[in-house]
Amino acid sequence: MIHTIPPYGGTLKECYADDPEVLKREAMGLPEWTLSRRQLCDVELLLSGGFSPLEGFMSEADYYGVVENMRLDDGTLWPMPLTLDVDAGFAALAAPGERIALRDAEGLLIAVMDVSDRWMPDKAHEARRVLGTEDRAHPAMRYLSEYAGEVYLGGRLTGAAAPLHYDFKALRHTPRQLREEFVRRGWSRVVAFQTRNPMHRAHLELTFRAAQRAEANLLIHPVVGMTKPGDVDHYTRVRCYEHALRRFPEQTTMLSLLPLAMRMAGPREALWHAIIRRNHGCTHFIVGRDHASPGKDSLGNDFYGPYEAHELLAAHRDEIGIEPVPFQAMVYVEERAEYVPAGEVAPGETVKSLSGTELRRRLREGLEIPEWFTYPEIAAELRRTHPPRHRQGFTVFFTGLSGAGKSTLANALMVKLMELGGRPVTLLDGDIVRTHLSSELGFSRAHRDLNVQRIGFVASEITKNGGVAICAPIAPYAATRQRVREMIEPLGGFLEVHVATPLAVCEQRDRKGLYAKARAGLIKGFTGIDDPYEPPEDPELRLDTSALSPAAGIQRLLLKLEALGFIARP
Repeated sequence: MIHTIPPYGGTLKECYADDPEVLKREAMGLPEWTLSRRQLCDVELLLSGGFSPLEGFMSEADYYGVVENMRLDDGTLWPMPLTLDVDAGFAALAAPGERIALRDAEGLLIAVMDVSDRWMPDKAHEARRVLGTEDRAHPAMRYLSEYAGEVYLGGRLTGAAAPLHYDFKALRHTPRQLREEFVRRGWSRVVAFQTRNPMHRAHLELTFRAAQRAEANLLIHPVVGMTKPGDVDHYTRVRCYEHALRRFPEQTTMLSLLPLAMRMAGPREALWHAIIRRNHGCTHFIVGRDHASPGKDSLGNDFYGPYEAHELLAAHRDEIGIEPVPFQAMVYVEERAEYVPAGEVAPGETVKSLSGTELRRRLREGLEIPEWFTYPEIAAELRRTHPPRHRQGFTVFFTGLSGAGKSTLANALMVKLMELGGRPVTLLDGDIVRTHLSSELGFSRAHRDLNVQRIGFVASEITKNGGVAICAPIAPYAATRQRVREMIEPLGGFLEVHVATPLAVCEQRDRKGLYAKARAGLIKGFTGIDDPYEPPEDPELRLDTSALSPAAGIQRLLLKLEALGFIARP
């Protein structure tokens, strides 16, 4: 049965100032908060009406209502908390009744916020209720525990300017613009397809069938804000979507980009996605298998059941204002030479599949990608930005105590890689970086973290551009090293090498006398003496230079790089 939904999504709550120049003058002298990338995505959709009926960040009452039962304080269904998280220092300047200026990283005024609420949340409780887990393998849980500010602010927004986008401008539409475009095209029934991955043949077959079932036109509406760490970058994905668009019948399908910061919250996120598409004027929404899930937890189990999202949307279909179109996973049946829903496979039929892990392996090793899986033009686009490993940039990140032998190994590795040739090689040794990049920093925990993050940023730029970065800081804290890994791995290779030389041996080698001064109390906060070193739990390589010569250590490193594919055999 086809359910008719009133088109174009109801009332939009757009939040832009009538006169932006007046607002800019009013913002002068206000406390200023620089929006993070995630916060900038949230503000953009709040201002444009994409998060209607919200007109700003949630009040404390709305927040608790959403966390506990997916309801705003007035009873409106809303599944995802939306608050401005800030540090305690800034929060002291943002008492209820005050106004603050929200700016992007370049200082452009995006909005003024009239602060109505300020509170300290229980983030663990939020994670349990909204995400269903406190496992830090979940990217949203990791954000809450490691990145989010300790204080939440709520309040109405008044927009001065939309965030600037220089990419794919013709494909970016506000909710109002999409609604108007549907009217212009004469589309009264529109089914939206949410994706954060390139579209392959299974996705095209799924969307064809969904549009036919709904008797609707198709909006391909991919997320280009923030997705799961490690996903294909949106530039590559959009080029793939443009190739895929040519495979649809003319005048039936449209591509538009959504600047959403995903939380990967499974069923709640699916409900959120549906409401957002309603606000953009769609009448139907495709809900896939395991919708908006980050995959496996730290024990290897799925975070969410494969069809929990279907069940949640079905339970709320009468009040969300958009019709869910649930779909099973599509699989390729060899005997039929076509894709069918998994539940329609007959006994004895041969099912072919290619996981995301296997696709990445084939790209990494330059292997064939079968045509039954994707179209040649999409495979070629992926190969352009995901070359085989022996052509990718990579970072070797040494970590260990002072005197462990990191610098010796790093220098020797640099020479060997330059001898092999093929890539530019840069050494980012701890002492060198302290002199040229972080000379103003001290040795507090915060400053040591900042120093390592600066090294990680430089290494990420080198890696992104196909070079080799060799880093050799002490980097004593596991969380900071993890941040560096997350910064680099989407751009190329990352090899963590724990130089696990025992403390006693490091002290014996102490040419600068630093350990002796630390033991005597002349140096405070010295790693290994009165400040902890957190050893890596699962590094790519562990070397103990008390029992290993530099030459032998480098050979082990080169063999590891070859085994991982970063050094090609002659």
